[in-house]
Amino acid sequence: MANDINVVVLVGRLTRDCDIRSTQSGMSVCRFSVAVNRRKKTGDSWGDEANFFDVVLMGKSADSLRSYLTKGRQVSVEGELRQSRWEQDGQSHSKIEIIANNVQLLSSPGTQSTSEPGSYGNAQRSNPAPQQTSAPASMPAAGPEAFEDKDDIPF
Repeated sequence: MANDINVVVLVGRLTRDCDIRSTQSGMSVCRFSVAVNRRKKTGDSWGDEANFFDVVLMGKSADSLRSYLTKGRQVSVEGELRQSRWEQDGQSHSKIEIIANNVQLLSSPGTQSTSEPGSYGNAQRSNPAPQQTSAPASMPAAGPEAFEDKDDIPF
């Protein structure tokens, strides 16, 4: 049994409008890029350095968010890293993408506020009950009712 972990969480801005296509089976695949700034000290001064990440969102979430994933919009992305490898013209190539499990819209394009996500802003790749957030498949999601009996709390 592997004890490996592959989880990525980013908050950044879309660098372009999303590109949506469909697979042969009809599933929607939405691709977009997110820029995430990080503070970096160069000499005596601090500045921002942009890092760019390719994100893939699939299924019904891709369909429902396609019109909202526009350049400049701030988003939160939770997912996992996937590496694709291939050979072309005798040379090996590699690409790392984030396969999104959860995308939240945090602001309108070009705005700086992140105080309240829109009510339409939470999309999950799997479609659990509306009150649940993403949880690992091996761990059942527990609502407030699971903690009503205080004798079962392990501390």
